[in-house]
Amino acid sequence: MENNCPNCNQIIEGNFCGNCGQKKYTRIDKKYILDEFQYILHANKGFLYSIKKLIVNPGKTAREFIDGNRINHHQPISLAFVLSGISAYISFEIVDFNGILKEMYSKREMYSDYINDLLSFIGSFISFILLFLIPVFAFFSKIAFKKWGNNYYEHVVMYAFILSFHTLINVIVFLPVVYLAKDNAIIEVFTFLPMSAIPFVLVWFYKGFYKEHSLISVLWRVFLMLFMAFIAYMCFIFAITFLYARIFGIEAMQQMQ
Repeated sequence: MENNCPNCNQIIEGNFCGNCGQKKYTRIDKKYILDEFQYILHANKGFLYSIKKLIVNPGKTAREFIDGNRINHHQPISLAFVLSGISAYISFEIVDFNGILKEMYSKREMYSDYINDLLSFIGSFISFILLFLIPVFAFFSKIAFKKWGNNYYEHVVMYAFILSFHTLINVIVFLPVVYLAKDNAIIEVFTFLPMSAIPFVLVWFYKGFYKEHSLISVLWRVFLMLFMAFIAYMCFIFAITFLYARIFGIEAMQQMQ
């Protein structure tokens, strides 16, 4: 039976509109609700499956996905977005990591209040910052591993898996430890753990992904990638600090010298 598309008013012949893809109108009933629940359960199953596989072996998980075994997985970039949101919420609303960092930096009296706020913001939302830097780090990864057969977009997917794994470590291990030790004098040690764990995460990931290559060759390429990332990070911090100084005055820059 032909009917008009409720979206673009074209005649639908079949179950979907040939013009815009809108599904043919059906009344919302029991079957519709059951289909919705099945979709939610399927999405959650993929989300939990990807998390389980990442925890066991992140590099192997990414390799399987890139090689085509994708039916049970949550999409990697979407996974990175969801986990970054969860991490940011726990960090800001539950652990108050931003407040912990502000207090820590203020005790040192090294920087102005503006720089303290900036560093606290970066530390609290590092997962989101790294999320939006996926294209940049994928570029570094592509350069470092350029002779090992993967294109740039595959490196984007790799880094999405890397970020998801690193964020999982933050949510499962780091943030609970910070929450429990936030009134302890050793809290400053824990604030540096997420960044210090990155080299180990990268080596483990790439050795699992490129299992046919030696550990030494992986280590060398990870070092090259981290060096490029460090230079880019320092340029980023300098640029943000410069903007802060321009907005709030030169006091901040003077105190950094």
